[in-house]
Amino acid sequence: MSDSLVAQRAQVLAEALPYIQKYYGKTVVVKYGGNAMISDELRRAVISDLILLHLVGIRVVVVHGGGPEITEMLRKIGKESRFVDGLRHTDEETMDVVQQVLCGKVNKNLVATLNQTGGRAVGLCGMDAGLFQARMLDEKYGLVGEITAVEPRVVVDSLENGYIPVVSTVAQGTDGPAAYNINADTAAAKLAVALGAEKLLLLTDVRGLLRDPADEGTLLPEVRLSQVPGLVKDGVIKGGMLPKVECCVEAVRSGVKNAVILDGRIPHSLLIELLSDAGIGTMLL
Repeated sequence: MSDSLVAQRAQVLAEALPYIQKYYGKTVVVKYGGNAMISDELRRAVISDLILLHLVGIRVVVVHGGGPEITEMLRKIGKESRFVDGLRHTDEETMDVVQQVLCGKVNKNLVATLNQTGGRAVGLCGMDAGLFQARMLDEKYGLVGEITAVEPRVVVDSLENGYIPVVSTVAQGTDGPAAYNINADTAAAKLAVALGAEKLLLLTDVRGLLRDPADEGTLLPEVRLSQVPGLVKDGVIKGGMLPKVECCVEAVRSGVKNAVILDGRIPHSLLIELLSDAGIGTMLL
């Protein structure tokens, strides 16, 4: 190894120290989804990032979705996925599949991978100990819920016992139905608020918030909440980015120090964002 490469690696490690000190003992909520769940390379990078953050004393909480896996399972049973306003229409049969896939296969596979890689993870779903409680969002979406309360004690207990909690986004119904499907970004934001988290990180399949969606060089590295209405009006925040930004805004307004929309397609994006000077997403603060 050349002297310059040794010096470069030493600089990277030294640069991480103040950030490790900053986040030591603090809670960081990571919404895990998109390509980072599908690509083997990206999944390995995310898993190793989560374990490293945990080992240096950061209280990491993972909230995950599983849209592609749900779609694939529905396809296998001959059921077509239907979306209304960007949300999966969830009838009773689909809700059964959502529970099986999110609370079962996806959650337990993620927990097993973390444990096999040297972490200490525990799998939870939103119905465990009433973690997420919800009512029907709107009849047109079927069994899609709106979170009405978060009881984070089971997550706090897991953190205090040295585990990485891995949470699937199915909620306990409070208005009749036993369970509701919950948008993972929304669930992560609500949980971050309930935990008094230092930071919320949403892993996505985009570079961040771009002034020009066709040009990744127009990334907005920081956006203050007061700027959001103007960016919506100008069409910078639109489509699928709008609900993500709304989740971040709600989290920050409710006490989370900042929220970051982060490109999960970049290997080790969590470490780059948290432990280096070169933050690579869009931070809302």
